[in-house]
Amino acid sequence: MPEFRFEAVDAIGRSRRGLLEGPTARAVRDQLRGDGLFPTAVEPAIPRGAMRSEATRIAAPLLALITRQLATLVASGMPLDTALAAVAQQSDQAAAARVLEAIRDQVAAGEPLAAALSRFPRTFSELYRGLVAVGAETGQLGIVLSRLADYLEARQALRQEFVMALVYPALVTIIALAVIATLLLYVVPQIVAVYQQSRQALPFLTRALIATSDFLRATGGYWAIALVAAATVMVVALRRESVRERAHAFLLRVPVMGTVLSGLDTARFASTLAILTGSGAPLLRALETAAGVVWARPIRRAAHAAAAHVREGVSLSRALATQRVFPPLLVHLVANGEHSGQLPAMLERAAREQEQDVQRRLTWLAALVQPLLIVFMGAIVLVLVLAVMLPIVSMNQLIR
Repeated sequence: MPEFRFEAVDAIGRSRRGLLEGPTARAVRDQLRGDGLFPTAVEPAIPRGAMRSEATRIAAPLLALITRQLATLVASGMPLDTALAAVAQQSDQAAAARVLEAIRDQVAAGEPLAAALSRFPRTFSELYRGLVAVGAETGQLGIVLSRLADYLEARQALRQEFVMALVYPALVTIIALAVIATLLLYVVPQIVAVYQQSRQALPFLTRALIATSDFLRATGGYWAIALVAAATVMVVALRRESVRERAHAFLLRVPVMGTVLSGLDTARFASTLAILTGSGAPLLRALETAAGVVWARPIRRAAHAAAAHVREGVSLSRALATQRVFPPLLVHLVANGEHSGQLPAMLERAAREQEQDVQRRLTWLAALVQPLLIVFMGAIVLVLVLAVMLPIVSMNQLIR
């Protein structure tokens, strides 16, 4: 039987606190009244393991899987607490299982699912909790969880595609820099020692390579300290909202990258708005929540400004059009949805179009960057090989 933490006062006004077992919070209140106490607060007592799990953050792919499993079980008619227990048993990660078991205990004690989720804000966002609350209120929790799973899976797929488009160039660049640094700091000095013993006039390319190697060996430590200091200053500065705003505005102006980032945020905004309005959430509440999931600060500010215009009675399509950061396709589809009464469907279509546009741009970017990196690496290797081989060729010619 679950435990409840209570606060109460007795007949003379003294405060009492403690733990009581009971099937529900209402039963515990009745028990306290029967003991001559007046309960002021009764809430489920969270086990120590669950309290530790409040700080746990479930990874996005696992959260999408858990949501999908829970949606399937709830839609099949299984009681919510039983479904939560089943998903917890299915989970391979102990931390996720602890979170689900803690939520299951609170739901079994009579607490609404959205309230139980709110104890784990690092895992379940405001959007997630709000949709669950709407689904519970309308009696369509299974449908809402299924839509939420679709939303999480689509976001995760787009995020993975974006990350993978960046991983290859970043990995190749890091490896290239590491190889170049190793050659200049350790290999070149050994070769230089051989050439210096021969007292031969070295070609310009070889002298330039030697000078670069000497410079890096003399100042490499200072460069490393400067890079660490610059990274630290950047991280600290980005904690300030004004600096973050300017940094995001700069990134949005960068060719190709700005278009991709803007497309990602627009797709995220439209899909969030679609799932909220499609689940029955009021438009203003949906707008504020959707604005909160936008990453780029300028676009987030524009979304909040659009919500303010809608609050004043302006249509959503006109409010979005006045901000000049949302693509015309989104504005036109929203206007069409308002006129036809199918706003959620049009928002979902706009999100899908933006996602496809981002995917096309990422594919094009990957196809462009990979050959350029290969050419760049080849050029560096060619320069290093020539710088090392030219003196050898010259020595052979002298011997002949």
